[in-house]
Amino acid sequence: MSYSFGVRAKTKTEAKQLVEIELDKVAAAQACHVRDKAQALAVASAFIDLLADDDTQDVTVSMNGSLTGQWSGSDVTVISGASVSVSAYLAAPQ
Repeated sequence: MSYSFGVRAKTKTEAKQLVEIELDKVAAAQACHVRDKAQALAVASAFIDLLADDDTQDVTVSMNGSLTGQWSGSDVTVISGASVSVSAYLAAPQ
């Protein structure tokens, strides 16, 4: 199963909070992503931390991820593949 989302925030702290909220939504809709939520959040936080501190810019984050493996209904029982992609940028405020 896979997911994709984007967030925009005024600060890096707020961006991390919004990413966590989105990952919570993903895990609620696709129970298999409870297994990779902490890792995905850690990666997103690390990339957000790389950005300069600039209160004149918004922080935008785009994220997608997936798990593959053996399934029982909509839950993965054995993970044979895991992927996450994170893009974090400073952008002009909207």
